[in-house]
Amino acid sequence: MGVKKIVITGGPGTGKTSIINELLRRGFVCLEEVSRQVTLDAQKQGIDQLFLTKPLLFSDMLLKGRRNQFFEAISSNETLTFLDRGIPDVVAYMDFLGTKYPNRFIEACKNHIYDHVFILAPWQQIYVSDNERYENFDQAEQIHDHLVNTYSQFGYNLNDVPFDSIEKRADFILNIVKNL
Repeated sequence: MGVKKIVITGGPGTGKTSIINELLRRGFVCLEEVSRQVTLDAQKQGIDQLFLTKPLLFSDMLLKGRRNQFFEAISSNETLTFLDRGIPDVVAYMDFLGTKYPNRFIEACKNHIYDHVFILAPWQQIYVSDNERYENFDQAEQIHDHLVNTYSQFGYNLNDVPFDSIEKRADFILNIVKNL
């Protein structure tokens, strides 16, 4: 049967990490967002926002990290693995920025297929900027639109996660996943 690879995606500040942390707390295998670590590593090298300064390099680093997570999920002994973002997120963000990118990004999306994708819409009440998140709320809404378009382009049917408590959002996801 294999491992079900479940992506939780959405623009910045939508509650993805909180839900991933809740799923971890409940004992599920979850692979955390790689972009924060890439950003922090670049900042240690004196590059404040690698995503803005060298978007293609940043995106290549994300693609590598997300591919590694994809294969880590496949090799898991669990029946479910949740991922904080998937490979199509890289394309969506480059489209948001208007960055030209080589075909290898499209091929990666076509060759690494997830079993299900949940998307979280921008939620003004919980939105917070920080050192690794430069986007304002309007940009978060635009990114959301790019994520919806990109995942749809690759044939995914997205499940919208409703606004609610972290626990109820995790319950919503688990109720759908148990029927896959």
